[in-house]
Amino acid sequence: MALYEQRTYHVVVGKMSEIVALYTAVGWPLLERHADKLVGYFLGDVGGMNQLIHIWKFKDDADRRAFWAAFYGDQGLMEFASKLRPLLSSQENKLLMGAPWGPKP
Repeated sequence: MALYEQRTYHVVVGKMSEIVALYTAVGWPLLERHADKLVGYFLGDVGGMNQLIHIWKFKDDADRRAFWAAFYGDQGLMEFASKLRPLLSSQENKLLMGAPWGPKP
């Protein structure tokens, strides 16, 4: 059964435009090579404001752990992350499993 990871980054108020510019110029070109595991990126608009949310799909926990180990071993991604972190106030991760009914990404 697939495992989904939802990562919610809480953006420092007033810094979302910098986040968008950083992802557009640097982040997405690096992340695009991992798009096969990416369900999507989302920006909070109503309710949870100043949030950047991304959801990833993995075969299982071993696949998830291997992916993140390789991800954190990528020097380019770590340089991007070092620019991103000061724009974030906190991060929340959730692991989700699809319900046995209904559509799945």
